[in-house]
Amino acid sequence: MAARRGGADDPSTRNAILDAAEALMVGEGYAAVTSRRVASSAGVNSALVYYYFDSMDGLFVALFRRGADRSFDRLEEVLGSPQPLWRFWEFVHDRSSSARTMEFIALANHRKAVQTEIADYSRKFRKRELELLEDVLAGYGLDRDRWPAASIVLSLSGISRFMLIEEAFGVDVGHTETIAVIEREIAGLEGQRR
Repeated sequence: MAARRGGADDPSTRNAILDAAEALMVGEGYAAVTSRRVASSAGVNSALVYYYFDSMDGLFVALFRRGADRSFDRLEEVLGSPQPLWRFWEFVHDRSSSARTMEFIALANHRKAVQTEIADYSRKFRKRELELLEDVLAGYGLDRDRWPAASIVLSLSGISRFMLIEEAFGVDVGHTETIAVIEREIAGLEGQRR
């Protein structure tokens, strides 16, 4: 058990609860995230989970927003880097981030508040992704009709998520070859990954 934290007015308590919920969700799946387990992991009284978040839906939404805000900031950094396509591929292909996203997608099937939050954020995120990627692709002189930014985003993100799903079942047939094709195309535009 973690060291006992301060009471309801301690700002570190809210973060400790979110950290504990995230660790449980990533380590054991969303079903493991209960108020008692979160409170125990955070070293606080379980009543504080409801004090800060009103409900488990409130906790899940706050946890999603925290991760989503971090992803949004990271997206700006990634697509503004000297090798934006390499960084974008690494960003969407990040196993820990993809695993967290998959848990939220599974959770959203059972919790309307989480589903609504994911949908709202996803539209905002996709819009910004496309704005930034359009500029990157234009900088490489790519024909927007032949290489629409939306197709690139969906292809890279979809391939990465699908491989993660397959890997969860011990299937990796074709993964190495698919990654090689993607990385060959990126290298053709940006050179080798630095």
